[in-house]
Amino acid sequence: MQRNELVPRWAGAVAGLVSGGVALGMALLVAGFVRPEAFPVLAVADATVDLSPQPVVDFAKETLGFYDKPVLVGGVLVVLAGVAAAIGVLSTRRLAYGFAGLGVFGVVGVLAVVTRPDSTGVLDALPTLAGVAAGAWMLSWLVRRAAGEPGTQTSAATAHGTHAADATAPGAQAAAGTAPGAQAAAGSAPGAQAADATPHGTTAAGRDAFDRRRLLTGVAGGVAVAGASALLGWQIGDRRTVSAARVRLALPKPATPAKPIPVAADFRISGLSPFITKNQDFYRIDTALIVPQVDPNQWTLRIHGMVDRPIELTYADLLKMPLTEADVTLTCVSNEVGGDLVGNARWLGVRMAQVLRQAGLQANADMLLSTSADGFTCGTPVDVVMDGRDALFAVAMNGEALPVDHGFPVRQVVPGLYGYVSATKWVVDIKVTRFDRDEAYWTPRGWSAKGPIKTQSRIDVPKPQDSLKSGRTTIAGVAWAQHTGIDAVEVRVDNGEWRQARLAEVPGPDTWRQWSLDWDATPGRHTIQVRATDAAGHTQTEQPAPPAPDGATGWHTLTVQVT
Repeated sequence: MQRNELVPRWAGAVAGLVSGGVALGMALLVAGFVRPEAFPVLAVADATVDLSPQPVVDFAKETLGFYDKPVLVGGVLVVLAGVAAAIGVLSTRRLAYGFAGLGVFGVVGVLAVVTRPDSTGVLDALPTLAGVAAGAWMLSWLVRRAAGEPGTQTSAATAHGTHAADATAPGAQAAAGTAPGAQAAAGSAPGAQAADATPHGTTAAGRDAFDRRRLLTGVAGGVAVAGASALLGWQIGDRRTVSAARVRLALPKPATPAKPIPVAADFRISGLSPFITKNQDFYRIDTALIVPQVDPNQWTLRIHGMVDRPIELTYADLLKMPLTEADVTLTCVSNEVGGDLVGNARWLGVRMAQVLRQAGLQANADMLLSTSADGFTCGTPVDVVMDGRDALFAVAMNGEALPVDHGFPVRQVVPGLYGYVSATKWVVDIKVTRFDRDEAYWTPRGWSAKGPIKTQSRIDVPKPQDSLKSGRTTIAGVAWAQHTGIDAVEVRVDNGEWRQARLAEVPGPDTWRQWSLDWDATPGRHTIQVRATDAAGHTQTEQPAPPAPDGATGWHTLTVQVT
């Protein structure tokens, strides 16, 4: 396609920039499936470092510090943007020039990727090749739209409405045919027919007419494709990187192991929640629309605010510290009476108190404002963390590195508090402050600033509306009052007398406790209720209350049918 003088250079540059964005987005998407290191921009940046004189590299590190790599990648992207714009301008002259430019682009990217020391070979070239192909298609499509070529709009004549209006005006054809000498005049006027058929300089086939509207709508579509593919590729790549790092991780042994779980901690009754909740079954509640993917090699935890010595720890620093193992039940404040937003696990981590003592807490500080990698904030009372309980910066859950959904690489675990004020996942920052100075995420949304656990119990067996056979049957469930402990559980049927349930053993006060009761069921419809009393002598209130603002209350009640 020859260059049309009516198609301005800026239109070609825009088409080139958008096509370059689509190329990079598609390359990033494919690299997410192949491996993140195969993304050509990263490979080119690495090659740039390798080819740069050492004094230049040293100067960049000293001047930019941590930001040297982001600046380098940004510089590569700026250069690529300039080249893409130039390719777009050339493409308005002849598409073949643009394809050739993209081909050179691709060769450089492939060479940069496959010559890296960690390259896996030909497979690493796929992201670059896919990106070049997508960019070439987008460039061709945008340039043809801008030039108004056949197939991109109905006809050049209808672009501005002039020729169509002339041809379809009522009586126009008849008038043209009956006007004395009209045909002769039209035929004798040099170039008259061409002018009428090709408004604004277009040919009869509708070619080479700059169409700003169609170019811009195409650009909008290209930007959307580039953004969506880049975002998806970034997420997939991050997941692969973090998952690989998690699998390779070797966890140190605890300096303070947890007590052995008593054999009698689990009644092993069908339908009863096991003492230890499997990782895949553990409830998950967070504000993240997309689960943060935090590379442990890049993770840091900053402790600052009302401290004598602000500190910053890496993941390696944390793993070098003495680790504590503890069995702790976590509960969400949104849990309804009888709900399942609660689970028990064995955690491994560094005591929060130990880290905070390194920073030197100031005497009047009463709040730890923790921040997650996704920006969520949580306010934890200082006195709870420092009173000797197993409040942890946890790195493992049930014998394996934290699952990504549960906060890998590091999360908080604090017995005795609802999760919204204690259990920050993907934690990266702790500001030591005061409740009268700062607010966490949920507080301005109507939830209590402090969330101590309320004593609760739940019936797991039987299930609501179950149909049972008459005779001896088992009623069983769990009860919890973290860091206080459960001392008794009582069950009653049809508002009869309360009967003491049998309690399972527990390794400490920070976990839930199984309970069970044998019941001689008689035919009919029956209502079952449960209540617990904690080790401090507090018995659950019958008064029902919703989860907001500081946890639900009431007795778990269900109905069954016995035949």
